[in-house]
This record gives sequence, C-alpha cells and structure tokens, in this order.
Amino acid sequence: MASRLDTARESIIRAIESWLAAHEIALAPTRIEVDVPSEEGHGDLTSSICLKIGKSVRKAPRALAEDMVSGLEGQLGAIVSDIEAAGPGFLNFTLSTSWLAEVVNDIRIQGIDYGHSQWGQGERILIEFVSANPTGPLVIVSGRAAAVGDALARIFRANGFKADREFYVNNAGNQIVKLGQAIYLRILELQGTKMELWPEGVYPGQYVIDIARQYLNENPNWSQPAPDDRLYAHLGDFGAEYLRSRQENILRRFNVEFENWMSEKDLRSQGAPQAIIERLERLGCVKTEEGAKWFLSTQFGDDKDRVLVKSDGNYTYFVPDAAYHAGKFERGYDWVIDLLGPDHHGYVGRMRALVQALGFQSDHLDIMIIQWVRLVRNNEVVRMSKRGGQFVTLEELIDEVGVDPSRYFFLERAPNTPMDFDLGLAELKNNDNPVYYIQYAGARIHSVIQQWRQSHQDLVAWNPGLLTQPLERRLLFILARYPDVLKRAATDKAPQYLPKYLTELAAAFHSFYRQHRILSEDSALTMARVALSEATLWLIRSALGILGISVPETM
Repeated sequence: MASRLDTARESIIRAIESWLAAHEIALAPTRIEVDVPSEEGHGDLTSSICLKIGKSVRKAPRALAEDMVSGLEGQLGAIVSDIEAAGPGFLNFTLSTSWLAEVVNDIRIQGIDYGHSQWGQGERILIEFVSANPTGPLVIVSGRAAAVGDALARIFRANGFKADREFYVNNAGNQIVKLGQAIYLRILELQGTKMELWPEGVYPGQYVIDIARQYLNENPNWSQPAPDDRLYAHLGDFGAEYLRSRQENILRRFNVEFENWMSEKDLRSQGAPQAIIERLERLGCVKTEEGAKWFLSTQFGDDKDRVLVKSDGNYTYFVPDAAYHAGKFERGYDWVIDLLGPDHHGYVGRMRALVQALGFQSDHLDIMIIQWVRLVRNNEVVRMSKRGGQFVTLEELIDEVGVDPSRYFFLERAPNTPMDFDLGLAELKNNDNPVYYIQYAGARIHSVIQQWRQSHQDLVAWNPGLLTQPLERRLLFILARYPDVLKRAATDKAPQYLPKYLTELAAAFHSFYRQHRILSEDSALTMARVALSEATLWLIRSALGILGISVPETM
C-alpha cells in the first residue's frame, strides 16, 4: 500500500508531466523529484524541476514555475490545497488538511505495520556485528555495535528485506591459549597457590576467576597436571565457550538475538582457510616472496598487498576472515554488512579487494566503523567498573541506567561519530531524558484512550475534517512522513533517523496535548482527537519497537 506522501508525490509528478507535455516541453533525461522540504514554511512537498529545465527551455525558472501554478491547481485539487512559486523557481505544494487527515485511518488499519514496505523485495542481507573476542566481557563499544546492528536488521525487515544477524566467534589461535593459561593460573590461586608475578601477555582480568571457579565446579576431581599448550588450549576452549555464553545472555538481556553464531574454530577444522588460499592461487592473485604467501590485493584497489601465510607457515588473521567472508556470499546473501570497531579502518580495503577478487560485487559489501564511546557525568569522564578492571562492561552499563536508555543513547548518534554517553541524563526520570520524553508521550496517550474507553467501545465513525488546528495538522504531517523516514533509514543505513523522528513526534503530541482538550463535551471532536492520538501511539510503538525499546503504558 502506497503511503499518503508517495500518493501525493505520484499525483504531483503526473500533473507536472501532463503540463509539460501540453506545452511541448521535453523532460528527458531530467527526472521530476518531489521531496519534503528541509525547512518548514516551504509547503509540505517541493520540487525543483523548473530550476533543472529552465535553461533548456530558455525561460527563467521562476517565471516557468509561475506559469505552471495555475495549470497544476486544476489537476491536484483533491490532494493539494495550495501551490506557490517560490524563491528562484521552486514549486511548493501544501496538502489538503482533510486529505492528509486520512493518514489516521491508514495507521489505524495497518497498526504497527504502517510505514512498512516491500521495497527490499525479499533480498537477503547478512549483518555481522559485535563479534567480540571470547576472551573477556562485552565492553560498551560492543553495546553500541549491538544496538546499531540489531536496529539495522529490524529496519531492513520493515522494508521488505530478509535480514539475518550474525556473531562471528574468534575462538581460535593464540589468544585462546593465553586465556587458557590465565584460567590455569587462577585455578592454582583458588587452590591456594599464591601468584607473585603475573606473566606478560596473559589475561589478568578478575573475570577469569569466575571461569576458573566454574571449571572446578564442573571438574571437582581436577588435579594439577603439568602445564603445556595442550592443557592451555583445553582450558581456553572452556573459557571461550563460558564467555561466549555470557555474551549471548547479556545481548539477549539487551534485546539482541542472533540468527547465526559462526565459529572460527569450526572454519579452521573444515579446512576453509587453506581452501581460500588455493582458490586465490587458482585466480592468479597470490605471490610467494621471502618464504611468505601474499594476496595481490593492490590489483583490486587496496593500498598494499596482504600476507596470507607467514614465513613460519602460520596463517595471518586475514586468512580465516577471508574464508569467512567468501562463505557469507556463498550462503546466498545478496548484501553483506560488517560493523567493526574504530581500530579496523585498515580492514576495509583488503576485504573489498578480496570480495572483488573472488568475483563478487565489492559494492555489496559494506563495512561500517562503529566509533568509540566515552562515559561522562557532569561533563567529566566516568570510570565505573565495579571489578577494578581497565574497561566498562555492557552489563555494568545496563545495571546502571537500564536497557532502554542505553539502546536509545547509542542509536541517537550516527554510528561513525565518537560519542559521549551522558550517564546523568540517561538516569533521569523526567522529560529532560529523551527516551523518557518519548515513552511518556506513549503513556500519556494510553491513559487518554483508557479514559475514553470507560464510556465508549470503539471509534465507529469519526470526521477527519474536524482536525483543522495548526498543532493537529503538524501532528498529521509528521505521521504521514513516517514511511519516508523508515525507508531512508534503510537506504542510508542510518538508524539515528528514528530517534530524531520520534523526538519530533513526541514534541508535536505534547504540544497538541497541552493546547487542546482531547476529551471534551463535543463528542465528534473528541472522537477525531482520540483517533489522532491513537494513531500517534501506534507509530510510537512501531518506531520504538524497531529500536528495541519498550513502550510502557504507565510512567
């Protein structure tokens, strides 16, 4: 079902095309575009077509726009109440308020699916995010990636894509051996051995004590075997799965569920790293130099060639990553999106080169860099780790401020910009807290509707023509814009558009609520305003649901 604004756009475009044809003005190859203006006061929709074609028809764009106004009015009377030529040659269109008010019925019919579309036509998208090493707890930048990746998946699904969320578990290599050594030493401590000096490079975190204690609980007859890499690998595998399980539980608490969990260890056991090297060799993309094998990634736009196999015969980290990414496309995904941390900028060129070398479309791989997060309170940096570590965990943040503020604050900024997370603001339970402000609008509407339903069953018939006040009209237009916002969030991979939209929607409703009585002695006007309020609540539920944030009925 086309949105109300899309219907208006299509009608305006057809009317412009008809006017141009009647005046024998060629349009091709120029496209007619009709957009919501960036600033208020320029109509509801605007077109710059006269600016684009004025030169070709040898007429000043403003004069051309003025000529078009009267002709277009006759074709758009049911939808558009006013057309004006503005500025150097813009055409500004103001929609009929009674026609616009029908958006309320559109929303009441479609519910939380209003604004959803089949634009994606079922194309498959794989979004990999978080993918934190299973050698420690999730930190706050992982929480930001979790919120962004999960919201993107929900946004894509709302736009007709089949989007899957995936976590890649780096549970192989020397880091797992180092984790195992740390667990071994913590077990010795729990059994009474005093550690005088902690070995360099071994994970010192206090969280390793929990792993060691759990291992002893599951292996009560454990004795102290002679330490070696085989024992460390065994303990490391135990610790990695323990931490991965903890990560999964914390992410589930954070309203993030993954369709897929992929294991680097499994990839290696299946021979995928060697297979990808052999495949690149067959494609002529590998050279051997000084005993090492190199991927000729500069042939595909990378800034330097990349080592695949070191002179000692060991794979670099790039090899299993290459095998993993080849598998993403071979599993049938049309688009692949990676959300990586701020220290992974160098990863972009090599992975695009790999995808191109393998014959896939490199522009179907999008690597988004999720920037760092700094916790602040009263403009001062906060270090709030309860366990004396050198990092703040996602679990600690959730315990401190809750899931809803955490997700909202992570999502309200563009993911590729560093952010300060204001703990003091997130903890507030008043309208200064933006997520509280939005949720309170929903709770306020719920209360109004509950009051109305005490003496009424349902809205059987209501008159859209009664919603004529400026604040009512403003609210109607914001409701009508939601499908645009949802589609743009997918097109631009920008979940931050939804928090901005919700803030505008909540502000419009709060202003309307303060200025106009919803429940009054005028039953017809009451029903119209209840219908408007109910539609607003549906959109708050829809957009907050996509952001993974709750909609409480009372505040």
